[in-house]
Amino acid sequence: MDTRDATPAIELAGLTKQFRTPRGETVHAVDGVDLTVRQGEVVALLGANGAGKTTTLDVVLGLTRPTGGSARVLGLPPHEAVAAGRVSAVLQSGGLLRDLTVRETVELVASLCLDPRPVDEVLERAGLHPIARRMVSKCSGGEQQRLRFALALLPDPDLLVLDEPTAGMDVAARHEFWDAMHADAAAGRTVVFATHYLEEAESFAARIVLMSGGRVLADGSTSEIRARAAGRSLAARLPGPDARRVTKALRARPDVVRVDLRGDRVTVVARDSDAVARVLLMEHGACDLEISAASLETAFLSITERVMEDAR
Repeated sequence: MDTRDATPAIELAGLTKQFRTPRGETVHAVDGVDLTVRQGEVVALLGANGAGKTTTLDVVLGLTRPTGGSARVLGLPPHEAVAAGRVSAVLQSGGLLRDLTVRETVELVASLCLDPRPVDEVLERAGLHPIARRMVSKCSGGEQQRLRFALALLPDPDLLVLDEPTAGMDVAARHEFWDAMHADAAAGRTVVFATHYLEEAESFAARIVLMSGGRVLADGSTSEIRARAAGRSLAARLPGPDARRVTKALRARPDVVRVDLRGDRVTVVARDSDAVARVLLMEHGACDLEISAASLETAFLSITERVMEDAR
């Protein structure tokens, strides 16, 4: 499978995609995205619903044509790369024949591929051998997603695209799915996945592309994205009845980005964490103080809020 060269797996330049609503309004689903993914990378497109992740991947998969800009996949127009079997996808949903078994489903799709991987190998890779005789209608949501993953592996693609692959799964099913994905990505396949689960992006991707409003807000490793957050996070317990007065005073400080109060526990994101720590301990009698680097969630919120403020 490893036929990697210098050709990017994905190359998007000035990509735009607009839709017209029934009321005649124009929606900018993708608004000037520039993105290059090298072969062998594992990249997460991270953002809330409506950020433009799915539309961007639809262009990569040749499912929709861009309004403007250009898209190349493995050096080819997207639909040609897909037709050549070099790209596979696991989408949020997809039709499965409920009256077939898991094995029969894989065998059926394999019969339509020019040079498929062996059925048993694909079943093993997706962790489906124990349920190979189970009817699709009897499979859980997580098991059906692993079946879609198995089908995506049949043509032995160079690029695997996943759009919110664990949406609707419970925690155990999500862990099982990502265990299967980890094993395949370790072989060097290029993997690009869209998610709104911060922990999935942080634990699985080597690179995170943060999207909002159809645009790329940040692009880098988890540590690089965290570094773009404003300051560090402090958490402390505020004894006594004056917690709300203290939080109001903290919000008035120019070096404080955000303050959250839950019960008597206050969390502060601050540019100067040392100064805020001194104020909490010496002026307000705080205790159980913890200071930590910005989390991915903090960075996500900080970057998004900063862009919204700039737009206003």
